[in-house]
Amino acid sequence: MEQNLDATAREGSPNPQQSSIARPGIPEPTESHLPPHLRASVTAVPVTPGITSEAYDSEQSDRLADGATSPSYFSRKVVDHAIAASPPPLDPNSEGAAPDNIAAGEEQGKEFNRRVSKAAMGFRAESMSEIRAISPDLELGGNIISATFNIPHSLKYRKGADWELRPRQGQSALFDAFSYLSSDEAPWNHTCVAWTGEIDFPLDILSPPGTPPASATHPRPLNVLSAPIPVDGSRAPPTPPLVDGLRIPREDMHRLEHQLSHDKRIKTVPVWLADDVDGSGDGITLKDQTRWRRFAEHDLYTLFHYKQHEPTDGRAERTQWADYYRMNQKFANKILEIYKPGDIVIVHDYNLMLLPSMLRQRAPHMYISFFLHSPFPSSEFLRCLPRRKEVLEGVLGSNLVGFQSYSYSRHFSSCCTRILGFPSDTTGVDAYGSRVEVGVFPIGIDATKVASLAWKDPVNEKYQALKKMYAGKKIIVGRDRLDSVRGVPQKLMAFERFLEMYPEWREKVVLVQVTSPTNIEAEKEDTENKIASRVNELVMKINGMYGSLGFSPVQHYSQYISQDEYFALLRAADIGLITSVRDGMNTTSLEYVVCQRESAGPLILSEFSGTAGSLKDAIHINPWDLTGVAEQINNALTMSEDRRQAMEQSLLAHVTSKNVQYWIAGFLRRLVNVLGTRKNVISTPLLDRATMLKRYTSAKKRLFMFDYDGTLTPIVREPSAAVPSERVITSLKALAADHRNAVWIISGRDQEFLSQHLGHISELGFSAEHGSFMRHPGATTWENLAEKFDMGWQVEVMEVFQKYTDKVPGAFIERKRCALTWHYRLADPEQGLHMSRECQKELETTVGRKWDVEVMTGKANLEVRPTFINKGEIAKRLVTTYNQELRALNASAGGSGATKLEFVLCLGDDFTDEDMFRSLNVLSAPSDGQSEIESDNCFSVTVGASTKLTLARWHLLEPEDVVECVALLAGVGGGGSGAAGGALSMGEVNLAAMSVVADHIPK
Repeated sequence: MEQNLDATAREGSPNPQQSSIARPGIPEPTESHLPPHLRASVTAVPVTPGITSEAYDSEQSDRLADGATSPSYFSRKVVDHAIAASPPPLDPNSEGAAPDNIAAGEEQGKEFNRRVSKAAMGFRAESMSEIRAISPDLELGGNIISATFNIPHSLKYRKGADWELRPRQGQSALFDAFSYLSSDEAPWNHTCVAWTGEIDFPLDILSPPGTPPASATHPRPLNVLSAPIPVDGSRAPPTPPLVDGLRIPREDMHRLEHQLSHDKRIKTVPVWLADDVDGSGDGITLKDQTRWRRFAEHDLYTLFHYKQHEPTDGRAERTQWADYYRMNQKFANKILEIYKPGDIVIVHDYNLMLLPSMLRQRAPHMYISFFLHSPFPSSEFLRCLPRRKEVLEGVLGSNLVGFQSYSYSRHFSSCCTRILGFPSDTTGVDAYGSRVEVGVFPIGIDATKVASLAWKDPVNEKYQALKKMYAGKKIIVGRDRLDSVRGVPQKLMAFERFLEMYPEWREKVVLVQVTSPTNIEAEKEDTENKIASRVNELVMKINGMYGSLGFSPVQHYSQYISQDEYFALLRAADIGLITSVRDGMNTTSLEYVVCQRESAGPLILSEFSGTAGSLKDAIHINPWDLTGVAEQINNALTMSEDRRQAMEQSLLAHVTSKNVQYWIAGFLRRLVNVLGTRKNVISTPLLDRATMLKRYTSAKKRLFMFDYDGTLTPIVREPSAAVPSERVITSLKALAADHRNAVWIISGRDQEFLSQHLGHISELGFSAEHGSFMRHPGATTWENLAEKFDMGWQVEVMEVFQKYTDKVPGAFIERKRCALTWHYRLADPEQGLHMSRECQKELETTVGRKWDVEVMTGKANLEVRPTFINKGEIAKRLVTTYNQELRALNASAGGSGATKLEFVLCLGDDFTDEDMFRSLNVLSAPSDGQSEIESDNCFSVTVGASTKLTLARWHLLEPEDVVECVALLAGVGGGGSGAAGGALSMGEVNLAAMSVVADHIPK
């Protein structure tokens, strides 16, 4: 329940007469299609008690009577040498000057600037030549593309007119970093790629013909429903058109793009998010604009803050995931439109966690980094996310991943190991044949900008009003969003405990708590109402128990406050109290330190905030320990002046030196160092299912080559237990039933095993024992490709294998017609691995020199086979044979058909499959201007969680992903049956890929 300011002021003000001043500056309410946190009628309401509307005229208060700007101790000219300067704020009138008679006086102002200069002296923006000198081979272009979810502006649209751009609330530190990168102080050319956000637009009131214009004689009605409507009795009343979304013509889209690209503060390229059915050549229709943030805020944000929703039937989650996947793809498309080799791409926060991998899939040599501004949970909690694997794989497309604190980076590395199976340590993760570095980069604030804004004339006036209102009382300030992670209920309960434990402070301390509505979708559903009710109950309880007719110990304002009011509160506070139960980087604590440069009010900070690791000299508390928090409040109130000043000096030195410019410069320097050390290492990107599906649907003739063990089925301890699942069989049947598809199983298994488990699918082709035997689709007999080769070597190999089998309990021999395999997967792992190396050495020095055979190491096995027989030769034979058939058919059809395969998909998991990948790479490389396969139509995919280097062009994690991909192409639903159930029968990842291809969610 939102409190009325006047009522609150009367209840809690020491001076009832002063509290009766009317609430100033309330804007006229207008209809809006935005959520509350973006509405001007909500965000522009001032809450400082006793301030009249004249105090909000910053333009007047910032200038002297003669029009000259008032001098300031904290103007940009004084501190530019200390901290990298910030470009002007979005509002050209927002930067004012402090009055001459500030409380601290001129000497304190100069002292503060001296401290700022000394603390920040270590930061110097490097030139581009110095950055390039770190690693000349990188050939850096000097351009940075920052991808973030929202543009720095809130937009208001009027057809045919310039767009109204207003500063977006929140993410001030990130946007300050963008401003620095875009300024002349930084050596980079910077571009921001971001979604437009929800676009506000007025509801135009359609007046009937003949309605007089609004004027002094014809005033516009205060309520539109009371407007007179002339009635024509000869015809029916007009029916208003049905409004279904916001239609924006192409020329207005170009107008916004031009405005944003010429923005003096941050050059921005907008991403337009809509279904293809909502867009055409003449414009775009925006429907349900908040849909693009739902998965990130409903699933990721809540889980990252250690909250878990009740399980559902999954229908909404499937659609939300498809929108999230498609939104990341649209970001990738926009970035690739402006990307040039040598550019650096920085992806920000949980809304775009799939983007690094999507960019890596399409530009393998791109320099990509990712920074997460929120917490990252432990593996035990991340396991609750159904799409946990895809989210981790998406981030691992980066070269460098940054976090706010060490615990978050450690959790990420642990999740990659425990969930994906990738080796990791505290500095990075080994993935896809490369190394993804992980680092800790605590974000800062623009201390220069805060110092300038916090001592403007309007802020000084509000500061004096607050001090007058609460004269003789200690002020504890809290400013939080009203969601479940900010710890507002814990703060109130701790304050109640403080008043209970220390009665001497009653009616001498006031808690001013400002709670703004949350902008997180998931929090708006039901949690916010519960938290708001809980907060109001606690406020009434505390005020009822410890208050009186003339004083209320808790002043609660449930609304947004202006920037001037915010800084006035921070300056007026005697204690800053932050009790978040889970938080990323709480910039309020950093701004509080700057605002307390005169008063040196202690900062009480939750140990669960990401800022706690940086502000080590603050008073750290556990918000769940109410008694402990109460004791620290008393400690802060009774702290000596010397101790408070020492704490403030230390905190201020950190905040002014480790500012936002220092943060982004350090992050970029680390990225350049990482890129320089791994210049020649190319990671294997995840298979782009959407691209694969596009190529598949457009192809007339297709070839599939699948390994069996570790690809279509998981590796098992007992080889005979590797039985194909019903979904594998159903998917292969559906795929092979298409006459345009040639589907082959190329395995090290013998003919008997393949015939027993898959032989009933007559449309499949088989290659057994690594290419020793072949059975063509529709045939029933096997062709022996090694029948002319002398197999006398098998006797000698059997003797060696038997010797080691006797030495290793659990080892056994598998005899095939053209190969022999020694398995040790049932043996002790350490003993089996050691003895396999000894056996390999013996075979290579004896049988390998005498016979034309090769000794191959597999997954917990050794295999000996003839050298001329391998999977690569089979892949080459199949491609050339099918191409010859296609050319013959094309010639007989008069040249109107395909002359070569238009889609090839090859999947395998171990080194024997590398022969196939090698052959396909050769066949897709142009020779004399021609190739057997077009490179873009050839998908070679390695499977498994190993960090091996591979010749494949793509990567999948496990056999389950392989089956999903086959099902996607074959149109098989999640249950193993056909896709008759529509989108609901398709797996979530496949549904997302299909939505990218169709550019809308299939029904």
